[in-house]
Amino acid sequence: MVVYLILYGAGVLFASSAHYYMSGMSLILAALYLYFYDYRRSGNPLHLRALFSLFWVGGEGISCFKLSRLQTDWDPVTWASFFIALAAFWSVFGMAEARIRKKREEGKDKREEKARRKGVEAVSEGTEAAGSFGMLTAILLLTAVSWAAFLLEAAVLGYVPFFLRGVPHAYSHFHISGVHYFTVSCVLVPSMAVIWFLRGGVKKRWQAVLVLLAAAASLLVPVLCVSRFQLIFSVILAVLTFMQVSGKKRLRYLFGAAAALLPLYVILTVARSHDVAYLNGIFEMKDPATPIFITQPYMYIANNYDNFNCLVTELPAHSMGLKSLFPLWALTGLKFIKPELVDFPIYTTKEELTTVTLFYDAYYDFGVVGVFLFSAVLGLFAAWLMDRAERAENPFWQLFYSQAALYFMLSFFTTWYSNPATWFYFAATGAAMVWVELIKRLAGAGERT
Repeated sequence: MVVYLILYGAGVLFASSAHYYMSGMSLILAALYLYFYDYRRSGNPLHLRALFSLFWVGGEGISCFKLSRLQTDWDPVTWASFFIALAAFWSVFGMAEARIRKKREEGKDKREEKARRKGVEAVSEGTEAAGSFGMLTAILLLTAVSWAAFLLEAAVLGYVPFFLRGVPHAYSHFHISGVHYFTVSCVLVPSMAVIWFLRGGVKKRWQAVLVLLAAAASLLVPVLCVSRFQLIFSVILAVLTFMQVSGKKRLRYLFGAAAALLPLYVILTVARSHDVAYLNGIFEMKDPATPIFITQPYMYIANNYDNFNCLVTELPAHSMGLKSLFPLWALTGLKFIKPELVDFPIYTTKEELTTVTLFYDAYYDFGVVGVFLFSAVLGLFAAWLMDRAERAENPFWQLFYSQAALYFMLSFFTTWYSNPATWFYFAATGAAMVWVELIKRLAGAGERT
């Protein structure tokens, strides 16, 4: 943490004297140090604190390069908020991890005795088959629900975004409130398919074919919606789930998935009617000759931190918790009954660039105090989830873990935990986990009688 403090201070000083490249490199070095600190200590490249440190601080470093005319020098409160976001998460995670480790050591003998009493019984073939069937039905049901919701939206709205031309924001308007959550739940299916193949127990060839078709059909939905983000989310989540469930935690799998997604990303960019001239006009790079394959990912990372700075400098009053509770207002329908609950303007560098960081709503609600409290809660949650996933027998816990890992990897992108879709995904994962456990227990009870 001392190394981070020194490098962060250097980054602030370099930025204040307009040495932007040096400022950015200081923070990128800090991000790498923090990542490898936890990686070396744990041997886990998907360690949640390591991932958050790398992508949050690394994204901040990239933003410090100031390659766009939209980017300005940050307010001191912005610098303080970004520092506190990492420091609170890092410190609370460390304290929670130490406490969890101590409690596990104290309860080690009791757990071993419980395992002996249980007899470490081998799971019967019938129970394995029931678990496999439960996973299969969950996969097929979620796929069917997603496609039914997509077809309903297409029928009501009268178009499919992929087949439209000359409408850059067609996907933004392709949703029916409440229904679209079910449409985008398809992103979970490839990950569930990975779990089925790796831990699904007894399998038959026709079942494997059905699971593969379901996964392919689920990947087709974001393509037809021209949602590059949902496609990337789905594939990367499946890769993370594979790494977690199989234990083969090699970073080359993530790089391979990213490379495989590039052609589809380009196709969907064209399908969204986003040509190079259109994008360059929005991004306003200082060097107009900057290639689009650098400009676009840079701005989708860097500008989010500047949007946070806009919030700091322009926000007239805090929302006192209402902004972060948007999932409650959305999923209960209260936003339609009392629209003022969600009537909060967004402060950004440009109207088209609306992505923000993980801590945007926390600051919107309570300022720097909100950032500290939210980051501390996230650190506590991450430590608990790592322990839970490590001890869990049910593989669906690894899907929960993979979702959290992806949200930390994309901490520079949006306010994940005040996004209703995030909680919808967690609920769908939990429902699938409960369904599979119920099927297995019923099968086990039937065998004993």
